[in-house]
Amino acid sequence: MSRLRTLLFSLLAGVLLAGLAGASRALASHGQITYFEAGNDLLEAESRAHVFAQMEHLGVKALRVELYWEAVAPGPGAARKPNFEATNPAAYDWGQYVPVLAEAKRLGWPVLLTVTAPVPRWATSNGKAPYVTRPDDQDFEEFMTAVAREFSSEVSIYSIWNEPNHPAFLMPQFNANGTPASGRIYRGLYQYGYKGLQAAGIARPRVLFGETAPTGWDNVKSLLRSPNRKEKEDALLHEVAPLAFMREALCLNAKYQRSGLCSELQMAGYGHHAYTEASGPYYVPPEHDDVMIGSLSRLTNALNLAARAHAIPANVPIYLTEFGIQSYPNKQLGVPVAQQAEYDAIAERIAWENPRVAAFSQYLLKDDPLGGPPGASVHGGTVGFQTGLEYYSGQPKPLYYGWPIPLTVTKVRGGVALWGLVRPAGGATKVTVLVQARGSKRLRTLTTLTTNSLGYWSLRSSTPGEYWRVRWTSSQHVSYEGPSIRAY
Repeated sequence: MSRLRTLLFSLLAGVLLAGLAGASRALASHGQITYFEAGNDLLEAESRAHVFAQMEHLGVKALRVELYWEAVAPGPGAARKPNFEATNPAAYDWGQYVPVLAEAKRLGWPVLLTVTAPVPRWATSNGKAPYVTRPDDQDFEEFMTAVAREFSSEVSIYSIWNEPNHPAFLMPQFNANGTPASGRIYRGLYQYGYKGLQAAGIARPRVLFGETAPTGWDNVKSLLRSPNRKEKEDALLHEVAPLAFMREALCLNAKYQRSGLCSELQMAGYGHHAYTEASGPYYVPPEHDDVMIGSLSRLTNALNLAARAHAIPANVPIYLTEFGIQSYPNKQLGVPVAQQAEYDAIAERIAWENPRVAAFSQYLLKDDPLGGPPGASVHGGTVGFQTGLEYYSGQPKPLYYGWPIPLTVTKVRGGVALWGLVRPAGGATKVTVLVQARGSKRLRTLTTLTTNSLGYWSLRSSTPGEYWRVRWTSSQHVSYEGPSIRAY
């Protein structure tokens, strides 16, 4: 935490003190795109208009959409590939993706399209559910050509595969001897998918590599030797740690040195899902190849080492393409809903403070139904995410009110440092900061200040308080007031 506080002090340097300070000059050019993923509600015709209206109110300005190959392909359940022209978009049933991407284009929202599993049965190596085992590279190349021909005018950046280091999306993750397998499988999919985009006429496609899950194993050799029968049976169903996966996909050894004749891969960015534990966004996992929001420097360092080995270009930006804080009623990973709003804002600030991060994200709008414990998906079960701004019932959580105007309050010597964003604003705007003294039931105005041109602001305050809150009114006279936030 001390390192983060040091970073925050540097961002606040030059701010006027005397109890209060206005917006910092250090924020003048700093920003990151924030993608929003609303889930299945956006794809359903009866709820789509309402969801788009909600997202506009929340200040959404960019959209992430997952396109499932199986959902649009001809004869997805057939053992043999149907006879059709696979590069022709007219051969596919794009369904509700068409109006969703068209509406995003009308609104001027950049779209990140993640093309992912499950895949058609005929495109797998074993023809077995859940249809994620060794997808055929050539089939995927042809599919990506069709995708680009259909949606190139609506999509600003593509991503190839969702969490390819997780067995729910790509198998096998490990070889029979316990060493990682999914990285090399993914490399082939990425290369052929990239070629497919080029075949559609995009000379230099903007494509994200990775979109890795945050945790996993470097190898499962010890589990394969376990006397515990279930542990041994489940060994090959574990996910690969993201940095171990990256090295395998880039043909690098544990010291980030070339271990093969692989060529340098071109990419617009590295996608990652930096979820954290219930202990909060500052948590640093002990496994050094895991990357959560509190250990983003590990990913930055790994990308630098990969670039030094000429496996990827230099200075590849990080895209945090899926993120959320789990809340109750999730008993395994959830936190109280008031804390969800606090942790989510802190995580966004951590990402914003890292100059390598080009994008942050929110997943979801509405909670999934409660599912099984972590890991249930690889056994045919479901894992529900309670990362939404709303409960599954549609009732808003505190995060629904906090996400448009996130606020963090950090304890520093002599008081607190505050950071925030007015997300719906289209430029510089005035925002009011409120404080509630310890033992008081009332909020009072601490200050009204002007954000920078991107909507960010920061200040230092020596005024003691127990809770802080942000209030803002748009130019259309829509009022926003965030939840009460504690200092950390």
